[in-house]
Amino acid sequence: MRYAVLVTGPAGAGKSTFSTAFATHLRVSKRTAHIVNLDPAATGDAFEYQPAIDIRELVTLDDVMGEMNMGPNGGLVYCFEYLLQNMDWLEEELGGFDDDYLIIDCPGQIELYTHHPFLPQLVRNLQRMSIRICAVYLLESQFMEDRYKFFSGVLSAMSAMVNLEVPWINIMSKMDLISGSSSDTFEPRNGKRGKRDIARYLDPDPMLLVAARDGRDQQRDNSRFHDLNRAIVQLIEDHPLVSFLPLDLTSTDSLETVVSHIDFTMQYGEDEEPKEPHDLDEGDFTDME
Repeated sequence: MRYAVLVTGPAGAGKSTFSTAFATHLRVSKRTAHIVNLDPAATGDAFEYQPAIDIRELVTLDDVMGEMNMGPNGGLVYCFEYLLQNMDWLEEELGGFDDDYLIIDCPGQIELYTHHPFLPQLVRNLQRMSIRICAVYLLESQFMEDRYKFFSGVLSAMSAMVNLEVPWINIMSKMDLISGSSSDTFEPRNGKRGKRDIARYLDPDPMLLVAARDGRDQQRDNSRFHDLNRAIVQLIEDHPLVSFLPLDLTSTDSLETVVSHIDFTMQYGEDEEPKEPHDLDEGDFTDME
């Protein structure tokens, strides 16, 4: 059985960094892991490990933009259309991997997850190849600075979940930039928050949207914003699909927790047949049988 993890999320969420850390953790655990790059705009130094499969060998964003006179967004859409038209290339590239863990690093263009059918079509093709799939969606902790920005991230995660229809884990990345202790001597980039406040973001509390407003919010507050916020609160309460696992890549325990959830979501190893032990005596005692 082959396993694949789609690493998704907006640009800057830390997808490539997580993919590298994930692969390193699996290799240290004596498990076979390979990175698959599906970002045609990735730079050469984006990965610590050379990707085992790289879409840039098929098509690159720079070539498309230069030859087709497209912008970056249209060019990325064209690249995925081209990939789907050449799925035989991907199937051939994947053919050499058996019982392996494939970490698929996806682009940061959010429309690919929420609007276009490309990734759902890709998922169906991978499932046809008997690859068991789950997806992780990374949202960086900076979104906790502004509750309105945070809930836009929650809704984008919800939209992507519904669009892809695969087992799904949401991850709040870069938690090392958040402090939950008032005794810390440094000021984290994304501010200090109590554990209770952080929990309201990891398991999104829709009442954050109707909490007491600061001076900046009062200036833009009107009945339209109030009605919109109330509708969003109702949507999240009616469909509580999104919660986040905190990820701090400076903590081995944090990464291990995320990996364990991914394994459980994909039911990793449950269909594996017991492996025959090696013949330790190399036939020296065959006459004793």
